[in-house]
Amino acid sequence: MPNPEHNTDEDLRTLAELLEGNTSGLPEFLATMHAADIASWMQYGSEQDIETVFRALGNEARADVFEFATYEVESVLVPLLSTNEMIEVVEALGVDEAVDLLDHAPVRVAEQVIESAEDERAEDLRRLRSYATDTAGGVMTTDFATIGPEGNIGDAIKALRQEDEHTIEEEAGLFIVDQAGQPIGWLSDRDLITTPIHTPVRDVMAEIPVLISAGEDQEEAAILVARYNLQALAVVDDSGALIGVVTSDDAGEVFEEEAEEDIRRLVGTSTDEQTHLPILTRVRQRLPLQVLTVLGGLVTAFILRISIPAGEASGSGLSSDVLRYIPIIIGLAGNVGIQASTILVRAFATGEVTPDRERTVFLSEATTGLLIGLICGLGTMVISAMMETQLENRVLFGSTIGVSVFLAVTWASVLGSSIPMACRRLGIDPAIVAGPFLITLSDISGIGIFMLSAHALLFVAS
Repeated sequence: MPNPEHNTDEDLRTLAELLEGNTSGLPEFLATMHAADIASWMQYGSEQDIETVFRALGNEARADVFEFATYEVESVLVPLLSTNEMIEVVEALGVDEAVDLLDHAPVRVAEQVIESAEDERAEDLRRLRSYATDTAGGVMTTDFATIGPEGNIGDAIKALRQEDEHTIEEEAGLFIVDQAGQPIGWLSDRDLITTPIHTPVRDVMAEIPVLISAGEDQEEAAILVARYNLQALAVVDDSGALIGVVTSDDAGEVFEEEAEEDIRRLVGTSTDEQTHLPILTRVRQRLPLQVLTVLGGLVTAFILRISIPAGEASGSGLSSDVLRYIPIIIGLAGNVGIQASTILVRAFATGEVTPDRERTVFLSEATTGLLIGLICGLGTMVISAMMETQLENRVLFGSTIGVSVFLAVTWASVLGSSIPMACRRLGIDPAIVAGPFLITLSDISGIGIFMLSAHALLFVAS
């Protein structure tokens, strides 16, 4: 049984020591850890270590871990199970959790598992598997209890007692349905506890303010749960019959998933955990936003070229030919820096980056920025040289712009990675400081790098 007094960080250190040394003590130690902590560790462990830990767990503990495991962890764990082990784990899980597991299993194995279940449960499993994962039907559970409107509170309590522990969601409460199976009311657990048993359910049940079709988007279901402050949202089929419920916990998971997805797309990255991706994959995913920034900067430079006479010197001694490329420097440096800091802030908040991984993550993020800077620098070097046909030294000019882009982007990546880490070590919330401070610093340093490069390459060389 897990010990609530255990320190999670100490547990993780002990687990790492056991994996590096004698693993015979793993089963006994894992029995003291909470399944949520084990599942959290599995998100960032190597596949070999994950398998070692999973093999050391009993069937009941494995089922508990699956309740907290992420989609990625499930994809690693499911292939480790035999068909019989899969059947035992699925029997211990709720229907919605079992369906998530079966999504990772071969079709033949999944069908064997479903056929081994009781008829009603097998039907529920097949029904949930028929819905897309991003719909209300895909996120709902069929683990809920119902009663007719003619019953009383005592009958409602009996209906709940007749269900076993794995066929009832704690937040689902109890729905009142008519003869056609359509929901007409709802009772909370509190209603069942505080109301005399002979009271008719009609006198106590709450009105259902809204229903949702199984084919609607999962985000719409989550919004309805939040808007109407529901513990459970009724999901109906085309005839209006109740076929499932989306609980408040389900809605919370949907909001978290959608928010993470939106934030990562907003800064031009994928929905994957970036700090665990190969460097070249990160570069490929982040590059489109930077290419768009380069194109926008070049268009700006072209407009400025038309608007401002070529060759006019500024107070710094740099000609307008050079200065009109500043927007590219600022845009690229800002984008790369914000990408790195956003990824790091999110990774710290979710535990994706532990203290022992900070150095590795910093180096990989800096390398990613360096490669993006190299690609964007080469591109701007060639295009700017081709654009400035009026210049005699346009090759040198293009090289100046390209080198400046490379240095500014690389430096912005270093800043975007190091500032959140420094904030974390100083006990400052990285989310508060990293954004505005980073943007200001990357703009100032980017322009400084650009000016220095231009003086060194253009004017010294000439």
